[in-house]
Amino acid sequence: MARVSTHSPVHVGRAKKAIRKAFEIQLKGLGFSLVEILSTCPTNWGMTPVEALGWLEQNLLPYFPLGEFCTPDTGEAGR
Repeated sequence: MARVSTHSPVHVGRAKKAIRKAFEIQLKGLGFSLVEILSTCPTNWGMTPVEALGWLEQNLLPYFPLGEFCTPDTGEAGR
């Protein structure tokens, strides 16, 4: 299980890698994969896109930390 965010270009790249890894784990039959993605919805939140990104960073990230929380043993060192 992994939790990623889309609040910056760097984090979008990390999200892509996490999704790709989840598919690879599933295709290899190593177990169930789940990627939780934190993203903004400025329209529904009634904010500008920039305000929504700031709100995500200030309010969601402290409560929902990003990272990889559980991975199956893939036999690969350093993963």
